[in-house]
Amino acid sequence: MLFDLLTKEEGVIDDQTRSLRFDIGLLANRLVGATDWLLQSFDASDGDDLPSIGYFGASTGAAAALVAAAKKAGDVKAVVSRGGRPDLAGEYLDQVRAPTLLLVGGNDEQVIGLNQKAYDKLALLKNDEKKLTIIPGATHLFEEPGKLEQVAELAGGWFSCFLRHQRLTEGEKVDSQA
Repeated sequence: MLFDLLTKEEGVIDDQTRSLRFDIGLLANRLVGATDWLLQSFDASDGDDLPSIGYFGASTGAAAALVAAAKKAGDVKAVVSRGGRPDLAGEYLDQVRAPTLLLVGGNDEQVIGLNQKAYDKLALLKNDEKKLTIIPGATHLFEEPGKLEQVAELAGGWFSCFLRHQRLTEGEKVDSQA
């Protein structure tokens, strides 16, 4: 699902002031609300499995995704940040439990440094649960040919790895040799 975290009216204001896109608390709370709505729409008593939830955020939306992931630690299983500003998640970074992939363009030097600092603050994650990947030749928006495709491939792999259902489906067996 794709969520626009600002209303149309707020989008008009933000286009002029560029202030609401930096209101990480507002954006994160809206994402938490959307997550709660999604989870409530599944009725476990009917046998519906709760969905595996992952967040994909770009720019300041990445900070909002990390804050929301910290607030919804039991529900959010993975986060991907593309050209993001995870540093804006501030004090929430050390509360994130969802495996987190930070993708940054190699030509986006300032954002590389901000992502490295944020990566270092993801204290609850093991080394195989957090990764900072720099995509050579990409700028902040990944507009260069093939760069968004690289982002999609890396994000898809991350989500495939960490959004697997925990329960075995009918017919699956546990590998007894493991």
